[in-house]
Amino acid sequence: MIRVLVTGGAGFIGSHLAERLVEEGNEVVVLDNLDLYYNIKIKKKNIQIIREKGCKFVEGDVTDYKFVKNIIKDIDIIFHEAARPGVRASIKDPFTSNLVNVNGILNILKASVESNVKKVINASSSSVYGKVEYLPFDEKHPTQPLSPYGVSKLAAEHYCRVFYEIYGLPTVSLRYFTVYGPRMRPDLAIPIFTKSMLNNESVIIFGDGEQTRDFTYIDDIINANLNIMKTNRADGEVLNIGGEHYVTINYLVNTLKAMLGSNSHVIYNESVKGDARHTLANIDKAKQLIGYKPKVLLEDGLNRFVKWYKENKDFYEA
Repeated sequence: MIRVLVTGGAGFIGSHLAERLVEEGNEVVVLDNLDLYYNIKIKKKNIQIIREKGCKFVEGDVTDYKFVKNIIKDIDIIFHEAARPGVRASIKDPFTSNLVNVNGILNILKASVESNVKKVINASSSSVYGKVEYLPFDEKHPTQPLSPYGVSKLAAEHYCRVFYEIYGLPTVSLRYFTVYGPRMRPDLAIPIFTKSMLNNESVIIFGDGEQTRDFTYIDDIINANLNIMKTNRADGEVLNIGGEHYVTINYLVNTLKAMLGSNSHVIYNESVKGDARHTLANIDKAKQLIGYKPKVLLEDGLNRFVKWYKENKDFYEA
């Protein structure tokens, strides 16, 4: 049995990953500091779900090196999902993004070397690309982040690469593209839009709505992570993990309105500094190295999310 640690496991992606890892027969320890970035009651609901699946939960902080070293002493593989998320939040407070996202991964990597961890899989972000020179983004596209969050994620990737090249620690960084699905963070567009539409309230779009995103369903993200456990072909690499298609925010809103039968009016506000104009993943490298192939199209994924949202209306409530 493989002993696995999922950092940030009380969050959206981490909790889904922990569930699947247990279902695959692994012994799973979940680490989270229950940060107040968003409603802590949501994280506690995720903890209840993963505990019922058989995960062990430990409260702690990846910025505490002594704690990290102690918690991973018997761990085989680490999925590092812990982060201070949010482009806009990082613009307001770049210090916390750097502390959690850079110092956090550095602690994980250094402790992993000392504890003979077999592999560290690092959750990165399409935010590392920033300015668009061409689409779709392949992993050789220049990285010019537009926010402190993007900078912190890029720094984390470089630390992973260096620890692989210098210390021989197998690492892989996955650049996630706009992940969505049940239990996603309440501050993200899809749950915000859904809530407004169900109440027939106005939907607010920042910018003209013609910006595009490559939406990736949570199941595809989890499958990519699990695939990496089965191969060493991607060690030392960064991989795009996207949905392979992009749509405008206007299209997203209109699709949700049709699904929900909503009469919500759309209001356009000023665009936000640091937000990328377009994202689209070239996933050829992930296909080749780990056999990644997204299976859930946007309309199907949105239907799944809407169904879950209606059946779990109290999930986001305080």
